[in-house]
Amino acid sequence: MAGVITGFAIILSVIGVGFLLAKLGVINDDKQRLVLNRIAFYAATPALLFNVVARSDPSALISPVIVVTFVATIVTAAVYCVISAIFFKKDIATTATGAAASAYVNSNNIGLPVSIYVLGTGAYVAPILVMQMVIFAPMILAALTSGDVKGSRGQKIWAAVKGSLLSPIVLASIAGLIVCLLEIQLPAAVMEPTIILGGASIPLILMSFGASLPSTNVLASKADRPSVLTATAIKIVGMPAITWLIAKAFGLEGDYLYAAVILAALPAAQNVYNYAATYRKGEIVARDTVFLTTFLALLGMLGIAALFGR
Repeated sequence: MAGVITGFAIILSVIGVGFLLAKLGVINDDKQRLVLNRIAFYAATPALLFNVVARSDPSALISPVIVVTFVATIVTAAVYCVISAIFFKKDIATTATGAAASAYVNSNNIGLPVSIYVLGTGAYVAPILVMQMVIFAPMILAALTSGDVKGSRGQKIWAAVKGSLLSPIVLASIAGLIVCLLEIQLPAAVMEPTIILGGASIPLILMSFGASLPSTNVLASKADRPSVLTATAIKIVGMPAITWLIAKAFGLEGDYLYAAVILAALPAAQNVYNYAATYRKGEIVARDTVFLTTFLALLGMLGIAALFGR
């Protein structure tokens, strides 16, 4: 399980840098901190996603694992939404943030080392990343912007969907998917800048996340605590269990079954926090769930590995 431990060590170290910068006053307030999120959202993350998706193997985009993950993501998010509607009754944006934190896995800076070192291949991660960015990210962004437009319900829905589809991260993911599927060979003058810019994405998001921690203690918000605990429990326990049931229903066994379940146990993605922080909606739910799942996911993965005898 060296890959799991390595991935978590990397992410926690960079979060610690952001925390230290805030403590030392280098990042003084939310306004300064959110500059990191905005740079990541509008420049660095689109570059990273375009580069990763464009260089993916087209034949690896469809596999039994990605099909199971797709279904499990929908079911897991739906479970959270049902619980939220019954017990929490939050607004659409906050509910969507909690659902995303429950089902949107960290497929990059933790998922990649886990896939390579635990599963022996990185082939499973790129398709999950593509699925999340091309299919689920527009849904999340549409929910986050659903209350920003005046007019009829239909106008609001159309404006939210249009806004999410035209966001930089979605456009970059779609562009990368086109390059990947058509196997277009782009010159180094195009690809190299995306590598340089993309390299800043994860550090920016993680440092902003760390810088947000000194100002508010995790689980300090009583109003958001039930949502955070529910999203955390679903992410760490519920999604792997749901994925196992769906995988068995699809007839997956052996390495495919293990891959689907272990990847479902990944913590909530920092992208969820980045979206919430950028639009200033559901930010506490996203931040606290990402924080808790980042620590607890390691225990969950070790337990899954033990159950599978790996």
